[in-house]
Amino acid sequence: MLFELYELPFDAQGAQLLIGLALGLAFGVAAQVSRFCLRRAVVAGPDRNAALGTWLSALAVAIAGTTLVTGLGWVDLSDHRQMVSDLPLAALMVGGLAFGFGMVLTRGCISRLTVLGGTGNLRALTVLVIFAIVAHATLKGVFAPLRVGLGGATLEAGIGSLAELPGGAVTWAALLVAGLVAAIAWLRPRPLHVMMAGAIGALVVAGWLATGWLFFDAFEPQPVQSMAFTSTWADSLFWTVASTSIPAGFGVGLVGGVFAGGFLSALIRRELSLESFESPRQTLRYVAGAALMGFGGVLAGGCTVGAGLSGVSMLSLSAIVALLSIVTGALVADRALRRAPALQPAE
Repeated sequence: MLFELYELPFDAQGAQLLIGLALGLAFGVAAQVSRFCLRRAVVAGPDRNAALGTWLSALAVAIAGTTLVTGLGWVDLSDHRQMVSDLPLAALMVGGLAFGFGMVLTRGCISRLTVLGGTGNLRALTVLVIFAIVAHATLKGVFAPLRVGLGGATLEAGIGSLAELPGGAVTWAALLVAGLVAAIAWLRPRPLHVMMAGAIGALVVAGWLATGWLFFDAFEPQPVQSMAFTSTWADSLFWTVASTSIPAGFGVGLVGGVFAGGFLSALIRRELSLESFESPRQTLRYVAGAALMGFGGVLAGGCTVGAGLSGVSMLSLSAIVALLSIVTGALVADRALRRAPALQPAE
């Protein structure tokens, strides 16, 4: 819209970079303060209920806000890749299970590890590099044939979103948000963390609005996108090794912003700390988890944020299947590791 009204000092690609940077900076701060992470919300631990309430707070805001902006006609998400009715069920389930298992091995989903990377956690940085390499290999490299093969096993659902069911988007969004609010009230997360999670949910909506309406350029169209960490890390890796050939876009801005936001928040809160691996066994465990998340994130169509928050905010069926598969994989991994304490990774 702004490109139609004003002569801006940047093009649509530059707008995507700036949007990603702004969203990432805000996400990094909010996630560092609240320790926002789906793994903490589903694995056994003393703060699981509070962490789950925090994560669900973000989801409730994301669903409510996305339903509002799409209902008003400001953003059209009907052609988004996660709104397909022909569900790649095998890829979604295998990818989700792999991602969930991997995030337990590395003690953090990719969004959490990106924030930790900005605070000085060398384990997180190692995982992120391996994750990005494997994700890119699954998209365009040696693992692509396996991705294509699994993606060919589809189920025709007839609809791509809950919004296509009787009652429409508003009804289903209202039901989901009401259920989430009831769960949050029962889980009783910390008010500050709820506020930070609410901000993260609002960032999902802001991403849709900014890329799909505010900075949309009909003459140089860019993908409508929001918060995600699988595709953005793959894009950032590609830009890092070929920056003279391709411009930086949304993914590069988002990753850089999250690093900066995590660093600034940790600096202000005096939580910067260099941390590394303690043993070869621990290193191998984190490497395996990173590879599983890179492979699984691509197959599932996103990570806990890309599919879990942004995807589910659209009421996408594929995103819901991916999120449920990720949670299942995490629960299975947590139970398996607790039966083998020697394999349990250190925080």
